[in-house]
Amino acid sequence: MTPMTEDPRKRATPWSGRFEHTPGAFQHAFGASLNVDRRLYAEDIAGSIAHARMLAHQGVLTPADAEAIEQGLHGILVDIEAGNVAFDPADEDIHMAIEAELTRRIGDTGKRLHTGRSRNDQVATDTRLHLKREALRLLCAVDAVRAVLAARAEEHLGVVLPGYTHLQKAQPVLLGHHLLAYSWMLTRDARRLRAAYEAADASPLGSAALAGTTFPLDRQAVADELGFASVIPNSMDAVSDRDFLVDLTYACTLGMVHLSRLAEELILWSTEEFGFITLDDVWSTGSSIMPQKKNPDFAELVRGKTGRVVGDLTALLVTLKGLPLAYNKDLQEDKEPAFDAIDTYAGSLVAVEGMLATLRVNAERMRAGAEGGFMAATDLADDLASHGVPFREAHEIVGSLVLACERSGRTLSELTPNELTAASPAFDDDAGAVLDVEAAVARRTTEGGTAYERVREQLTLQREALAADEAWCDEHA
Repeated sequence: MTPMTEDPRKRATPWSGRFEHTPGAFQHAFGASLNVDRRLYAEDIAGSIAHARMLAHQGVLTPADAEAIEQGLHGILVDIEAGNVAFDPADEDIHMAIEAELTRRIGDTGKRLHTGRSRNDQVATDTRLHLKREALRLLCAVDAVRAVLAARAEEHLGVVLPGYTHLQKAQPVLLGHHLLAYSWMLTRDARRLRAAYEAADASPLGSAALAGTTFPLDRQAVADELGFASVIPNSMDAVSDRDFLVDLTYACTLGMVHLSRLAEELILWSTEEFGFITLDDVWSTGSSIMPQKKNPDFAELVRGKTGRVVGDLTALLVTLKGLPLAYNKDLQEDKEPAFDAIDTYAGSLVAVEGMLATLRVNAERMRAGAEGGFMAATDLADDLASHGVPFREAHEIVGSLVLACERSGRTLSELTPNELTAASPAFDDDAGAVLDVEAAVARRTTEGGTAYERVREQLTLQREALAADEAWCDEHA
């Protein structure tokens, strides 16, 4: 692309007094952020109203000016939400767009709004307010998936399926146990979202460009009005800190990794080879050429979009790396990856909730899968160990039995008592009973295990944790 030549006319900017010539059309388009940060309009207006009220209380603005500014900003908010404000492309960002619109509506009084404030502390304030709101939105969405996982776990609590390690059949588990494992992953995701909310919950407003201001601002009053828990104590840190953005983007990233793991299992389980579940038609697509196909496209998209969110986190971290204090224009690039991670994660949570709520469990196929693959071999070794055989020896004995079964095309349950006692005299006449899949599940009664009563305990704990998070959301909404 050939750069545009400089506009011979002096473009109006918030800083044009210092310059004989200001950037032309290309430079303006390259440096503008309105297309990204326009989503901060509500937070920008809230921050400006709080700032104007504080200036009037401190005697910096007259009550009449503050009232005019507040009424003008309220009108702009109403009109933006009604779709009646068309921002001027000449405006560099949402802050200048709203200030310009305010000045058009109430005249020169609108120009007094920026007294004692810089766009540096203004954008930091807007972004923190927005991140708090988005963290709550995401937390509600995570909780909705957790609730569905708990409901499906209870509904299919007694269904047995093969558990895997290395994607090889390992030991039988309850489906409720398997689903609750994901619910606990999402519980940790919820904690990270809460931590990101708390990281954003401090006010930078009043720090101005970097060093504070000569005007007698009451930063605490503004923080209180905007609902911040505290005031950031160092003005340079206040305008340059983006840790809270990283925290939320990281929470989204790890949350997407967890959803990707779940999506991968939904994809595998819905194949003809597994046949453990059937995805609902509304969460599947067909083929343009193969009439028989039913594809798990939405699960695949969740899995695929995870790479995009990992990229968002990487982009944000690299943008922040090596920035000297305090504010730098690089920080304009902080919002696009964070907003993309938030929106992608939010959409993926909706998709996963929908798939989980509507899928059909094929319990018979799961049970059949749990019957094969020598799933109770560990139980047979444990039985020997309970009769005094050192576990390493027991492992060796049962491993030899598995090898013999593989060579003869049989399962462990098909071995005769004589064959078992020939392998080890420690086997008694009831040894074969430990090979029953239901019994293998029932015996795993350690805390957190897959026995029915233990999974019931997990379900209770998960619902208690979910209720606590929902109460926290209600408190901070």
